[in-house]
Amino acid sequence: MSTGDAVVRKLVTFGRILREAGVEVGPGRIQDALRALDAIDLRRRDEVYAALACTLVARRDDLELFDRAFRAWFEKDPTRNEGRRPDLGIGIDERTQPPAPAKHPNEGDDPEDKDEEQEEPDVLAAYSADENLRERDFSTLTRSELLRLRRLMDRLVRVLPTRRSRRLELAANGAQLAPRETLRRAMRHQGEPIERVFRRPKRVERRVVFLCDVSGSMEPYSRALVLFLQAAVSAGRKVEAFTFGTRLTRLTPFLGGYDPEASLQRAARAVPDWAGGTRIGDNLKAFNDLYGRRGLTRGAVVVIVSDGWERGDVTTLAAEMARLRRRCHSIIWVNPLKGTVGYEPLAAGMAAALPYVDVFLPGHNLAALESLAEALRQVDGRRSGVRPATLRAAA
Repeated sequence: MSTGDAVVRKLVTFGRILREAGVEVGPGRIQDALRALDAIDLRRRDEVYAALACTLVARRDDLELFDRAFRAWFEKDPTRNEGRRPDLGIGIDERTQPPAPAKHPNEGDDPEDKDEEQEEPDVLAAYSADENLRERDFSTLTRSELLRLRRLMDRLVRVLPTRRSRRLELAANGAQLAPRETLRRAMRHQGEPIERVFRRPKRVERRVVFLCDVSGSMEPYSRALVLFLQAAVSAGRKVEAFTFGTRLTRLTPFLGGYDPEASLQRAARAVPDWAGGTRIGDNLKAFNDLYGRRGLTRGAVVVIVSDGWERGDVTTLAAEMARLRRRCHSIIWVNPLKGTVGYEPLAAGMAAALPYVDVFLPGHNLAALESLAEALRQVDGRRSGVRPATLRAAA
């Protein structure tokens, strides 16, 4: 292993430790930290400490957690600071398994004891790690858990919404007679149309457009949500993915292929405003001006993934939401904060957007994304007229 690979692995593990301690550290900050480490002398402890503190910490309250984690992980000295050290899971390698418990010296070699020990793995085999992963919050997942989550996401995006086409297809339960095929089969019975063939409107994929917020407030969830976008783009031909923070970025060309790690790296390099500010209204205006006029949203289902924190003018957000609503088939808003107990859409941006939203869902774990997949499957052929008074939401 080269020195650069060792530094990257150690830094990624350090980022996981900070996330488990409650510090918001996303892939964008990890990349900034790598660039900072390239510009300093790694043999100087003060330079490494300053570089990582400037790139990985955004709040003053997190400096103490960062200092303790830095001393424990890089200097192996967790007791240097006074006070109780938080449980950060320091020194645990995800690839290693916990050692087996030592056998007590007084324990005998009774065959019945061996039989009981052999039955225990069968009980443990019934435990499903994937089921446990469904309820885990995205902000608490490690790198290996995110990759396992990506494989589970493939099941969610296999069935995308469809719509009725003007083209017809042969069907046994069709309502319209297919004259050409009926006459062709009549040739087998001396011109008598004994076998009548019917046809029905063909079902084709409906376009789905994802607009994902990658601002600083969404950073704990952006990694998992971009993985979901990658799974959706790989599964459907009529799937478009965009990210927005301070600017709008079309992410579809960077999410192709079936390697989630490579896609996430390409996406992170393509997004210049990762973990930045939030201007939802301005980005929706840019989307409507550039892509809405091209017909990208005509008849499409638009999925907006954001917590609704707007730093710009909320009147612009409301106007652009109304403009988008007139062009698309329906709008689904996914808010990770909705999974919090007692959540209410009190943020100005969220309150301004809700009158134009058809389905309002949480997006904090895999179970919430299953609700999103189910909502996409249930999109009917007619334009929805749902408003917040009858707003559908996940239980």
